[in-house]
Amino acid sequence: MRLARLLGLAALVAAIATGQSLADDSTPAPTTTTTTVAQPVVPAPKSSTGSKTTRSTFHVNTVFPAAGQLLVNSVSARVSPNPHARVIKVMHMFREDYRTQEILALSTTLGSDGKAWYRISVPMRPNGMKGWIPARSVNLAPTVSQIVIDRGARTIDIFWRRKHALHATVAVGAPGMETPVGRYYVAARFVPYQDPFLGVFAVETSAYSKLTEWPGGGVVGIHGTSMPQLLGQAVSHGCVRVSNTTAAAMRKLAPLGTPIWIKD
Repeated sequence: MRLARLLGLAALVAAIATGQSLADDSTPAPTTTTTTVAQPVVPAPKSSTGSKTTRSTFHVNTVFPAAGQLLVNSVSARVSPNPHARVIKVMHMFREDYRTQEILALSTTLGSDGKAWYRISVPMRPNGMKGWIPARSVNLAPTVSQIVIDRGARTIDIFWRRKHALHATVAVGAPGMETPVGRYYVAARFVPYQDPFLGVFAVETSAYSKLTEWPGGGVVGIHGTSMPQLLGQAVSHGCVRVSNTTAAAMRKLAPLGTPIWIKD
């Protein structure tokens, strides 16, 4: 059984590196929001040629959580909304596996430079890191879905456009390799490549397991399974296993950037 577990997590890492990316065809709409201070529309610099003037505007998102992709090649996530604050992590438009880097923003404020900044969830160790990036560096839209995993009850619930859309049983991390609690988000989506152990569909979360030495850094996934008889138990190395029926439903219900709450 231990060998099967190790092979299973290795397969998840391989699938993340080689799996097929999926395009989401849903149109984002607001989900749960947090109270934020609305930011003014910031005009872009004017440019003129002769008698012609071109003007563009940048709109600061004020509905959260919101997700999207970078508009720049790289950006530094900092400890405060200040261009001179300490850097937590440099975020790149493309990850090491060539997938686009998804950003989840939680709120906005005016920085020390007088410009809008977003507070974001930073995918790194230790889990739960937050940082600030300039609002102009990312294109955001309010999220449409939310995933809630109850580690103690071993259940998953998904809410779509504020309505309860799915409830199912899951398997979670075994003692000593517990699935980490906290707030995360869907960082990548893929169809496992010729690997029935991971089921018909999987998502990579921004959470990390206790397996720090594992290839890929121990990323926690939510994926289908070839062993549904183990659902409802604590048997994984930190990943959340769901039935293939649930996994298939997640292709629509868990777009990139979907907030994830893992609780006891």
